Amino acid sequence: MTLRYMSGFGNEFASEALPGALPVGQNSPQHCPYGLYAEQLSGSPFTAPRGANARSWLYRIRPSVRHVGRFERRDFPFWKSAPARDESDLPLGPYRWGPPTMPDDALTFPAGLRVMTTAGDVDARSGMAAGLYFVTRSMAEDYFYDADGELLILPQEGALRFVTELGAMEISPGEIGVVPRGVKFKAELVAGPARGYVCENYGAPFTLPDRGPIGANCLANARDFEAPVAAFEDIERPCRLTVKWGGKFFVCALDHSPLDVVAWHGNYAPYKYDLRRFSPVGALLFDHPDPSIFCVLTAPSERKGTPDLDFLIFPERWLVAEHTFRPPWFHMNAMSEFMGLIYGRYDAKPDGFLPGGVSLHDCMLPHGPDAESFEQATRATLAPQKLAGTLAFMLETRLPQHVTHYAAALETLQIDYSDCWAGLARRFCGTR
Repeated sequence: MTLRYMSGFGNEFASEALPGALPVGQNSPQHCPYGLYAEQLSGSPFTAPRGANARSWLYRIRPSVRHVGRFERRDFPFWKSAPARDESDLPLGPYRWGPPTMPDDALTFPAGLRVMTTAGDVDARSGMAAGLYFVTRSMAEDYFYDADGELLILPQEGALRFVTELGAMEISPGEIGVVPRGVKFKAELVAGPARGYVCENYGAPFTLPDRGPIGANCLANARDFEAPVAAFEDIERPCRLTVKWGGKFFVCALDHSPLDVVAWHGNYAPYKYDLRRFSPVGALLFDHPDPSIFCVLTAPSERKGTPDLDFLIFPERWLVAEHTFRPPWFHMNAMSEFMGLIYGRYDAKPDGFLPGGVSLHDCMLPHGPDAESFEQATRATLAPQKLAGTLAFMLETRLPQHVTHYAAALETLQIDYSDCWAGLARRFCGTR
């Protein structure tokens, strides 16, 4: 399959798979071209300000009311939703997991999703769920959409192709994909099993952060985000559509594919982004900036300056600061941090934090570099240094993250994780 994309985050797009399928100058004409149905997909309240109003017009073979039947409950036992405060009896503390083994079972994307932490309340449209996915089988006659939130997908091994209502996008390690709330899709393997990280964002959709004094350039640039070009399935055969709604799953039988949008225009669409196009900024002389300079996407809350959720990366970059402790410093934070490593080594914990692994440092729990990293960083000759071949990420939320039973029972849980700081001995000598 040849995939085509349109560039520009948040822009108004227009795409048609058949010439003339898009009506000109009128969203809902009395007779749509090709006998299509006009339908609006709204991702925000109708009265949202222009800058926050998210919607797309879809011109499809059948309206979505034909894509639902008599729903029955379906169970994905490892996909948990907040609030899930009593899932685990683990005591308070920082936690770290090694990469779990790929399961042998035949798992599609929804069946292979494993939530590790939840925060907030799915019904209150605030917070998130974060975890891993394992995919060993493509979704053939299965389709899915999430009414609870948008999905941020970060491949770690193997590529996935997300075939959505508005077109297809393929994402590989080093890239991300976002599927908005309510958009139907199926996930297909590209070449062998795939695994990675996933975040379900219950709150406001991700957007680019304000750059403030940084100005108009650097960080993630809007032109590098890509939306799929219209493509459709005109397939009539038995299939199933599963919906996640209110933290539960419901399935109905269909006699046709729901991915039948022939043309669309709007600003509410799936998108992908190559994280290697992120342009980092940093200290050019001394001192250590806050990690906010690594923010790729943010989900705002009702409180200005306090996001519901931030997505940050720690990519390949140069370190040049003088007379400065260069790794991430010791700190306590009002936000709670879920971290993963796509590839390479993480400079604050180069040995215990592995690609495919996870760490959790919750709200107001102290953390920082391990004893070995501290010793090396304080004794290093501070010549310019390039952190090469590394890509870590962090999901940072204002809400406490609660560990699920799945995460607590994982055999890769490093119960001795906090021992990495045991070697930080008293250094105080009483004199300068």
